[in-house]
Amino acid sequence: MSLNTFGHVFRVTTWGESHGPALGAVVDGCPPGVPLAEPDIQVWLDRRRPGQNRFTTQRREPDRVEILSGVYEGVTTGTPIQLLIRNEDQRSKDYGAIADQFRPGHADFAYWTKYGVRDPRGGGRSSARETAARVAAGGVARAALARLVPGLVVRGAMVQMGPDAIDSGAWDWDEVARNPFWTPDAAAAARWAEQLDALRKRGDSVGAVIEVRADGVPPGLGAPIYGKLDQDIAGALMSINAVKGVEIGAGFAAAALTGVENADEMRMGPDGPEFLSNRAGGVLGGISTGQEVVARFAVKPTSSILTPRATVDRFGAEVEIVTKGRHDPCVGIRAVPVGEAMVACVLLDHLLLDRAQTGGVRAPVG
Repeated sequence: MSLNTFGHVFRVTTWGESHGPALGAVVDGCPPGVPLAEPDIQVWLDRRRPGQNRFTTQRREPDRVEILSGVYEGVTTGTPIQLLIRNEDQRSKDYGAIADQFRPGHADFAYWTKYGVRDPRGGGRSSARETAARVAAGGVARAALARLVPGLVVRGAMVQMGPDAIDSGAWDWDEVARNPFWTPDAAAAARWAEQLDALRKRGDSVGAVIEVRADGVPPGLGAPIYGKLDQDIAGALMSINAVKGVEIGAGFAAAALTGVENADEMRMGPDGPEFLSNRAGGVLGGISTGQEVVARFAVKPTSSILTPRATVDRFGAEVEIVTKGRHDPCVGIRAVPVGEAMVACVLLDHLLLDRAQTGGVRAPVG
């Protein structure tokens, strides 16, 4: 099994390498009749596109998406949707010096150990370049969600860079689009700009934490035990390159709470039960509650750095490695639209699963 596919009903297969001629995705299971055109997908790819400011890789890729199948006269047909994104600014020579060396913290060693062959140009499939295909697929998922669940909104933000976290009390969604860090805290963005400039100058990198929120998620998505909504969200986010941790709602902080503190109490409102808090992150027993779904994921520092590091090569020699070329000093910045895309894909997948099993029927309360 190649394991390049995720999803149950709404299924996405990504293909291509960082320095190949193109990359893309095959999206299968999208309902027919969904209005879809290339600009509907391009708007999300433009948010992830490299080279937009000094804090991201200077690789210049337009990331223009082409829809090759699955759409006729502006709507989806229910058949596989082929999405193509051409690579136009590869600079493979940057990797010639390290073709036989393993970057510490990177997938190089693990790939070589498993397959006995690897594409050293940008890391091949292990490159974050692969996530462009996910964002394109997420654009299809968003279009379908907009038709099936009007008002459902998936959006993300960077909430921590290195050890420096935002002030959650200063959260402003409008601010996210005004700074290069996709953060809702303007003061944090100013601090991070200085910190990242210093890191870049000394040839280093830093990690980050991204938060994704989905508002308007209907209750009842997900299933107990092996089909949990939060299980699939966690798996989808964990599959993103460089992600080393995922949490839902209060996450690991819940371990420090008592049962009294952690309980999301309920009262009857005019339209049914209402929760007084959301430490569960919108999911209980693997099933959505109708509250905002909240997930966070931690992205490790970029492994390709200019600071010399000790390693070995594939011949067993101990060497010192320096990675030249164009790399994100904080890959977490461009991970925001990737996280949004993965959550959108999972939500659509579970919406379709639920409709197949229950028809969307809900038990009344009160």
